[in-house]
Amino acid sequence: MRPSLTSVDFHFDPLCPYAYQTSKWIRAVREQIGIEISWRFFSLEEINRVEGKKHPWEREWTFGWSLMRVGAMLRRSSMDDLDRWYERIGRALHEEGLRPHRPEVARELLAELGFDPAIVDAAIADDTTNDEVLAEHRRVTEAAGYGAPTLFFGDHCLFGPVVVNPPLDAAAVRLWEAVTAWVEFPDLFELQQPKTREMERRITDVFEPYLNARDWVSINRGEEIAFTEDGFQRVGPAGRDRSEDR
Repeated sequence: MRPSLTSVDFHFDPLCPYAYQTSKWIRAVREQIGIEISWRFFSLEEINRVEGKKHPWEREWTFGWSLMRVGAMLRRSSMDDLDRWYERIGRALHEEGLRPHRPEVARELLAELGFDPAIVDAAIADDTTNDEVLAEHRRVTEAAGYGAPTLFFGDHCLFGPVVVNPPLDAAAVRLWEAVTAWVEFPDLFELQQPKTREMERRITDVFEPYLNARDWVSINRGEEIAFTEDGFQRVGPAGRDRSEDR
């Protein structure tokens, strides 16, 4: 019998709408069966960085990376503090259409959670928060990972699940059982449902608050992607990195 898995490392980028949807699911699983979630970092800004542009840790402020540095500092007190931070900034961006990636909004959200808004400035002034985010990002890339969400069960690395409108009731546990079953099969590499135009339109509808609030372009494996009424449109190779403007 396959042993039950009761803990997971969840690597996320707070800017990723897919990771946010999956985080809602994993929290629902935790609520129902008591799994332990260790929140870890992964940078879409770094993985999609255009050659010749600065790394996110070389910039004074960069959207997702800086929010993760704040998260790294909060996590030094407790994983629960990071849990609350990710949930709040994720909900702000992906459901409320706010811009937590702007320093002034990040400070407001920290205060709302009962934290000192000065944690933003303290995290950016502390180079070791860069080190923490980079180490966890590299953990994913060194395991041949490339995106968010990425899960680790011990040393076993899985990309996904990529789920929109995630199950939050008993079905969430059934999905958890399906995902953890994958660990039993080390030579099972991919199982994917192709997206029809109708599916892409539904995803675009769910992502509307995020799309209205973002200050960057969306990149998927080196290609800029536009979300339109007719589905996803591939604009072309990733070019100018708008996050460098801030």
